[in-house]
Amino acid sequence: MMRYLTIYRLLARNSLIREMNFKANFILWMFVEMLWFCGQLAFIEVLYGQVDSIAGWTKWQVVALVGAHQVTSQIFQGLFYVNLSHLPDLVRTGRLDLLLTQPIDAQFAVSTKQVSFDSLLNALVSVAIVGWALFKLGIVPGVGKIALALIAICFGVAVHYAVLFSLSCIAFWSIRAGFISGYFNLFMIGRFPEAVFRGTFRFIFTWVIPIVWVSNVPAQLLARPFESPWPGITALAVGTLVVVALTRLLWNFALSRYGSASS
Repeated sequence: MMRYLTIYRLLARNSLIREMNFKANFILWMFVEMLWFCGQLAFIEVLYGQVDSIAGWTKWQVVALVGAHQVTSQIFQGLFYVNLSHLPDLVRTGRLDLLLTQPIDAQFAVSTKQVSFDSLLNALVSVAIVGWALFKLGIVPGVGKIALALIAICFGVAVHYAVLFSLSCIAFWSIRAGFISGYFNLFMIGRFPEAVFRGTFRFIFTWVIPIVWVSNVPAQLLARPFESPWPGITALAVGTLVVVALTRLLWNFALSRYGSASS
């Protein structure tokens, strides 16, 4: 474990050096992400100019929900997104062969080559948005609630990872298909309160693939203290363990079918 932590520290250091060599690009992408987030907040403002609540969620509770969604997605994008989005290219060009020959776990090598520090900084801005929403709600969460929310965010990052990694692994069979774009479409539903979903759709994305709980559980813990978070936490924890385990099985199966660039 210490060996992998040392390797990851060196990879993160190299990523920081690379990004500081292109400071304008670093600042530009932070600005673009902030504009997109501000667009979401503006939509909430317009929406709640017409109604007082949606499925029992007030404006500032939904702001906390969107902030929690942004925190989780930005942490994931900072740690894993760039690496996983490049997996189809690694398969197509044969550069995956080089990673497979390294004396470390291949999935680790594929997943951790680069860290995007602009996304991690945007995650901190999102934390500030959540804090402002809680201030407007007059809520001061206890240490226990904050700890549970942090655990839920870690589970959420793992769900993001499992979904995008699984979509990227399709490249072993269909390298020209744009399946990665489906990742963003799937996780857009996490910005909405879980109470608005019904039927089969709700069952699939809460109890099978816990995408809805990724953002809803931290928001419920922090912004809706009167609501029991345990059904969501349980579904998120169990669902995370299942999808991450399935991701590992899919990766091993894909490698067993991979013939390398020279075959």
